[in-house]
Amino acid sequence: MTSPWPPASREHPFGIHNLPYGVFTTTEDPSPRIGVAIGEHILDVSPVAQATDSDHTPLLDAPNLNPLMAAGRSVWTTVRAEITAWLTDADYRDIVTPHLIRSRNAVLRLPFEVADYVDFYSSEHHASNVGRIFRPDSRPLTPNWKHLPIAYHGRSGTVVVSGTDIVRPCGQRKAPADESPTYGPCLRLDIEAEVGFVVGTGTRLGDRVPLDGLRDHVFGMCLVNDWSARDIQAWESVPLGPFLGKSFATSVSPWIVPLDALAHAWVTPPARDVEPLPYLDDRDSEPAALDLDIEIRLNGHPISRPPFRTMYWTAAQQLAHLTVNGASLRTGDLYASGTVSGPEPDQRGALIELTWNGRDEIKLPDGSRRFFLEDGDEVAIGAYAPGPDGTRVGFGEVVGRVVPARV
Repeated sequence: MTSPWPPASREHPFGIHNLPYGVFTTTEDPSPRIGVAIGEHILDVSPVAQATDSDHTPLLDAPNLNPLMAAGRSVWTTVRAEITAWLTDADYRDIVTPHLIRSRNAVLRLPFEVADYVDFYSSEHHASNVGRIFRPDSRPLTPNWKHLPIAYHGRSGTVVVSGTDIVRPCGQRKAPADESPTYGPCLRLDIEAEVGFVVGTGTRLGDRVPLDGLRDHVFGMCLVNDWSARDIQAWESVPLGPFLGKSFATSVSPWIVPLDALAHAWVTPPARDVEPLPYLDDRDSEPAALDLDIEIRLNGHPISRPPFRTMYWTAAQQLAHLTVNGASLRTGDLYASGTVSGPEPDQRGALIELTWNGRDEIKLPDGSRRFFLEDGDEVAIGAYAPGPDGTRVGFGEVVGRVVPARV
């Protein structure tokens, strides 16, 4: 029986309209290599590039995506068109078919070498909820929140690929009623469902990226789980921001969805009630918010569905602010949106919101309940965006399982 061509249905979230990039290995060949997801398969792109005498073979024959990402927007577009042709033109079928590997037979790796990692705080709903939790007698948002995209600089060395176990962190914690701090495993381990943006082309030190520069510098997008040790974070974040409460692990999904696959997902951001400064003013720009539907599952049970379209600050504004002081970009920089939360209780992107800092329980189908994460818990975050002609662009999942602290 002849297999279908292209090797994915129109309805598949990894269909020909998507073509996300990743890095994988197999039992037969443990060397990391670039792959493109197509339906239930991964296309091993390097041997196809060699067989077709592609000018881009050196970029596709790398152990990670960094050389391709550094090549720039025109090359990204050309390579995507080339791969699309391989997977749709019947003339390439005999060349391509031997290099289609069943996804279930592959191990997905961290797809790019992370340079720097910055995490923003750009959901008004999340920031307002957290403000109400910790400052119930004050305004929920800090005075600067609607004037600039707040962020912290994270630790790139602890960015890990989906499927990596998360060791419960240890550190100092001090509850309000305690006389002095104690040391031990985190007691309030949390998640943050986020969207990540992967930088391809860098900038010179001192240069700035304007609002319309997103597509020239961002190669693609992934999903992020910014694991958070809330008790450690609360004690250390006076007066500075997150440190050990965040730096122990940040998980990313293994597939990088190129911006070119998201042409049908751009929407107008929510109305803003504070006029931004000129370098952040996008009122006359192309729509720069993205319509992603996210789902969070705890031990297989859906607990929240945050809508990314509600984010107050867009990825373009975040990039403009990140570089407005002249900070340079490097290939492999990752910046994340911050926790994605919507206006409804079942759209909150972190347990601290879903349980209102441990006040309200989450009931799971097996009868158990959660306030924060327990050892053995597995969290999966997935997302879809609208594609052409009613299709969906899939992001895959970012998954992590909590294992006991090493004490």
